[in-house]
Amino acid sequence: MNNNSIKLTPTEKDELNIFFQFQLDEEANFLAAFTAKDPHDQIAYVEKYSRHLADPTINMQTIRVNEVIAGSIAKFVMGNEAGITYWIDRKFWGQRVATTALGDFLKIEKTRPIFGHVAFDNYGSQKVLEHCGFIKIGKDKGFANARQAEIEEYIYKLSD
Repeated sequence: MNNNSIKLTPTEKDELNIFFQFQLDEEANFLAAFTAKDPHDQIAYVEKYSRHLADPTINMQTIRVNEVIAGSIAKFVMGNEAGITYWIDRKFWGQRVATTALGDFLKIEKTRPIFGHVAFDNYGSQKVLEHCGFIKIGKDKGFANARQAEIEEYIYKLSD
């Protein structure tokens, strides 16, 4: 275990530019797989997530490690399903930041069931979901912009 202080705060619009920089990382983008068509379009990115900040069905939080912005986490609704999404800056990978942040987030975001979708080969994110009580309930296929191919994804569910 490390001595990092991990804290969640409601996301503010000026933080979106930092999140944009995180998602430019090619390896992170590849692992996330289901990303924007053009991850280099900062205007589109900021516009999209600014709308999310104004949407009362979306709970978007900034993840801070020792007061440094390390990523984001959010609950969103697609169709009639609540979903979870998170992104951690690569320099914080392997430090249990995502697991701790998701565990903390699930204490304040009470929507259940809540689903997580993850690329078949994103083992780190699969472990994060499993450590936080999500159960793998199925799989699907979808077009992954970051890979320009259809790939398999696993579907995880947290019921309580």
